[in-house]
Amino acid sequence: MRVSVVTFLRPGSEPPGRSLDRILDYARRVEGAGFSGLWVTDSFGRGSATLDPVVALGALAAATRKIELGTCVLQVPVRHPVELAHRLQSLHALSHDRLRLGLGSGSTKADFDLVGADFEQRFKTLMSSLDIMRRAWRGEALEGGVLTPWPGTEGGPQIMLGAWRNKRWITYAAEHCDGWIASGLYGSWEDLEAGIRRYREAGGKRAILANVIVDLHDRPEIAERARAATITLIGGADEARRRWERIKAIGFDDVLCVSPVEALEDIERIRDFA
Repeated sequence: MRVSVVTFLRPGSEPPGRSLDRILDYARRVEGAGFSGLWVTDSFGRGSATLDPVVALGALAAATRKIELGTCVLQVPVRHPVELAHRLQSLHALSHDRLRLGLGSGSTKADFDLVGADFEQRFKTLMSSLDIMRRAWRGEALEGGVLTPWPGTEGGPQIMLGAWRNKRWITYAAEHCDGWIASGLYGSWEDLEAGIRRYREAGGKRAILANVIVDLHDRPEIAERARAATITLIGGADEARRRWERIKAIGFDDVLCVSPVEALEDIERIRDFA
């Protein structure tokens, strides 16, 4: 299995105006340590300061050269599809085809409320928006005109669909996307086993397990977040190894691990289990 790192892009302890230095240094450390990729999350209306994932990935693209850069996952229904397609096309062009676009319907009503979007219609909006974005990336005529593709980005980036347990969306990911993203925060072991079985039966190739919290040293700042998650790699090296082997047996191709910036070595140890 490939091992990548997830960062939540939250404020650090640095003085105001120095966040870029910290974030770019972390990206260089992730790449230098030989991880497969660096992925970012997406939230903005939940009571804490965050960075826009597309803007942040533009900075990470400039600081790195080889690793994949991904979103896990970008909430499509809270954004205008053509404007979003343009921003992602720009990131696709600037990242030299390293972008792995994890997309989803969104799961937190607070983000929808902040922009006046319809939370109840989010699944329908995701599908219609994704169709518009794909047409835009192909340079096809849209209702108001054409979004001309940047040379080399025609057709858009690789798309991974985030779907926790719904059979319809997992099958869609297999048949129409480049990958499926399951959640270590929201899924159960049984969800993962059933989901990957459906995904493979439908012809799916790349299965990604995202947001798996790692902590081999019982750090207090991780404990509260880990309590709300089902699939974690915590509790010491032996317990983490046991859980890692279970993830491996289920059959995922990639695991996206979460740990504090100062604890990157924990994820390196997890990678060594592979």
